[in-house]
Amino acid sequence: MSYLGVGISPGNVPVSHSINVKVVDRRVRVAELVLRCVICGLGVLAAVLVGTDSQVREIFSIRKKAKYTDMKALVFLVIANGTAAAYSLMQVLRCVVSMIRGHVLFSKPLAWAIFSGDQVMAYVTVAAVAATAQSAVISKLGQPELQWMKICNMYGKYCNQIGEGIASALIVSLSMVAISCMSAFSLFRLYGGNKGKGSPRWW
Repeated sequence: MSYLGVGISPGNVPVSHSINVKVVDRRVRVAELVLRCVICGLGVLAAVLVGTDSQVREIFSIRKKAKYTDMKALVFLVIANGTAAAYSLMQVLRCVVSMIRGHVLFSKPLAWAIFSGDQVMAYVTVAAVAATAQSAVISKLGQPELQWMKICNMYGKYCNQIGEGIASALIVSLSMVAISCMSAFSLFRLYGGNKGKGSPRWW
């Protein structure tokens, strides 16, 4: 039986709607897996670039070594990105298992746990990038009113590598924001009224 060319299931639910839901689910799953892999890889890269960066300069016969621990914002960046990478690795394993099994029964408590974790990591990574970017601007341009020097004029190599780490961390934070939106969609669709029997369970 059909109406305007759209097949009708025994439960009066359009077959095309079920197919569209499955296609959307599959695409969101793949997108989430890719983003979590990006976060894992670039999170490690950002932490390594910043954490291993150092440069020694001789100033007035005094050797001074610049390292990431000299700036608290950089320490925060390393910790935030290392944590985000570890968290994303666990979520990648969950996504892979879900894709192998086809679907996993998804409970609301688990959905809330993943949503909360993604939200926390999104806020932490964004805050880390914002704090580090502010410190980087001061290091690059100085602060004449407070007689703060342009540190990057003396530690060029050090600042360049820090800049690469911040760029990687920025991508991590943006990806984490996108992931948090996906997990929000995954959670709140469980409370929607369109959960037909033909719709696949979210993971």
